[in-house]
Amino acid sequence: MDENEESKRLLCRFKSETGEIAGDMMDLPLNCTVKQLTLICNAILQQEDPVPYVFFINDTEITENLHKTIDLGTINTEGVLDIIYQQQAVFKVRAVTRCTASMPGHAEAVISVSFSPDGKHLASGSGDTTVRFWDVNTQTPYYTCKAHKNWVLCIAWSPDSNKLASACKDGRIMIWDPKTGEQLGKTMSGHKQWVTSLSWEPYHKNTECRYFASSSKDCDIRIWDSVLCHTILTISGHTKSVTVVKWGGTGLIYSASQDRTVKVWRAKDGVLCRTLEGHAHWVNTLALSTDYILRIGAFDPVKDSNKDTYMNDKKKSKEFALNRYKQVTESVGERLVSGSDDFTLFLWNPEKDKKPIARLTGHQQLVNDVKFSPDGRIIASASFDKSIKLWESKSGKFITTLRGHVQAVYMVAFSADSRLMVSGSADSTLKLWNLKTKKLEVDLPGHADEVYAVDWSTDGLKVASGGKDKLLRLWQN
Repeated sequence: MDENEESKRLLCRFKSETGEIAGDMMDLPLNCTVKQLTLICNAILQQEDPVPYVFFINDTEITENLHKTIDLGTINTEGVLDIIYQQQAVFKVRAVTRCTASMPGHAEAVISVSFSPDGKHLASGSGDTTVRFWDVNTQTPYYTCKAHKNWVLCIAWSPDSNKLASACKDGRIMIWDPKTGEQLGKTMSGHKQWVTSLSWEPYHKNTECRYFASSSKDCDIRIWDSVLCHTILTISGHTKSVTVVKWGGTGLIYSASQDRTVKVWRAKDGVLCRTLEGHAHWVNTLALSTDYILRIGAFDPVKDSNKDTYMNDKKKSKEFALNRYKQVTESVGERLVSGSDDFTLFLWNPEKDKKPIARLTGHQQLVNDVKFSPDGRIIASASFDKSIKLWESKSGKFITTLRGHVQAVYMVAFSADSRLMVSGSADSTLKLWNLKTKKLEVDLPGHADEVYAVDWSTDGLKVASGGKDKLLRLWQN
């Protein structure tokens, strides 16, 4: 930069992602760095504790200083330059680099693994008909829950971490106490075929964590009372197997089906609000931009890692969960993305619109899993074409393809700070991706066969994986 350019200044203003202007216009030198911008932004927004931010000008991230980011020839230096700021997660998750435990116990493939919302418990479901709870600190089995008579296909934690629901190929559902390993209440039956997914009512809607929804191959969705252990509502309307059910944060339930549609229902009475059409084949997977926030309920990974205070005051914790939900949804509401056997994804605004915001194309084979990053900014899709694709969640715009797996990618999981992602594949490896560089960070071999399930704990400390080799593995840094 020559002296003349160095002394140049630009009239700038800070703007949030939602378009709100922060502070007054200011004259900034071209050599103003990210560090300086962060200090200014924290001061304008009167943050008591400094918050990390990333900054963009015309969709380009400022990585060093203003001069390196902008082309002076293309911008109006007389006008006002908008610097868009995005808050980053305050705590930073470190990359997992090694397998710290290989936990045997299951006699058949591990189909699902899931950390509790508070990060204290780990559960798995298997083809051996059992649900197991594991001690994440000693890395040993806690309890083996035997009551299912067929493959356990899915498990789901209540948002308060006090209950785990499991469902099997016989269509039966059970509730377990993670502290004792005992079954709570009686076995719930009603579905005529196997259960494909489970989803609890969000914590900010009901702090009792009493109700959950299930979807089944029998074309129905059921809402259950986990205390009385019976169906309170059966929702019918799909004409083929329902593959996924999601209970959203505004009182809507979303379901995807092999009948090629996604349906939006009112949770309180099961009334169909709208049908989202566009896919040319089975819809396999759904993700909500609020999945992470709904999953962790009132748990705060920054403050609650070592204490249980957040659950003691129901009113306060409900308020906390609701405020955090509102923060995530204030700009564009609750977004939905669907992935299909037709190789495509659709991005929807399901509360308001039947038409998709965008059709996401590029995969060469079926889309098996899709997830929003916890901050809601990125969508990742995993496909049988051995790749993972990243998309912008606002527009559905394609970002990049992550290649490295040599067989189908089954599942992805984001770190709580949205900076890292892990993927599990039929090639028996997990891979850790850096979302800033969009490159492979660490290769995690160790499984002897296909990796079906992977989950990242909400406190960011551990990754769990399970698969065809019947082992559960824990990964840490």
